[in-house]
Amino acid sequence: MAVTLLAQSAEPSCYSRTVNEWICADYLIDRHPELVDATVQHLGITVVSVLAGLLLALPLALTARRYPRLESSILGFSTALYTIPSLALFPLLVPFTGLSPLTVVVGLALYSLTILVRNALEGFRAVPDEVRESAVGLGYSPLRLLFRIELPLAIPVLMAGLRVATVSTVALTTVGAIVSYGGLGNLLASGVQQDFKAQILAASVICVVLAVLLDALLLTTQRVLTPWTRGRTA
Repeated sequence: MAVTLLAQSAEPSCYSRTVNEWICADYLIDRHPELVDATVQHLGITVVSVLAGLLLALPLALTARRYPRLESSILGFSTALYTIPSLALFPLLVPFTGLSPLTVVVGLALYSLTILVRNALEGFRAVPDEVRESAVGLGYSPLRLLFRIELPLAIPVLMAGLRVATVSTVALTTVGAIVSYGGLGNLLASGVQQDFKAQILAASVICVVLAVLLDALLLTTQRVLTPWTRGRTA
């Protein structure tokens, strides 16, 4: 009897075979390493995916602006990618990328193009023609014009799209659990399967916190890069 009582007292107070509470400090303490590893993986996949999407979106937007006849095709292509269900896209990528984080990164980067290409294009269009013509008249090369004039002036619109893409990617990263690389999505999936309430809540809250922090970081970066817009509301 004493052994039984001792074993019961050693079990977590809010999660066990007989107790399953949503809010559980014991879970956070006992599974701290697991939560940290999942969060780091989630953050890494999200950041790399968004950066990869941005690197793809900028040349696509520049091409669409340079060749108006291709605009509808480029925008249609980026939009069509977003309509592919992630449950289908990730398995389709596996033969090429294997069961690795690269599968999730490629899929999420392609999804982000829907937002990033449109916003990048609108950002470049927001640059006044007279500013562009003045720079050309001063002898600016196309590359110098892009990096010294167009990109800085396009930052407000581009960053607005980047913030939306980042927040949505934080959520979409969880779907990577279908190939075992979903960061916090792995914990969510196993939590749902086991009806482990504390794990579901902890992973969900961390996802929300990550999204808010990344959005705040991007907003701060935008204000630093565009001091002339600091007096405006975000």
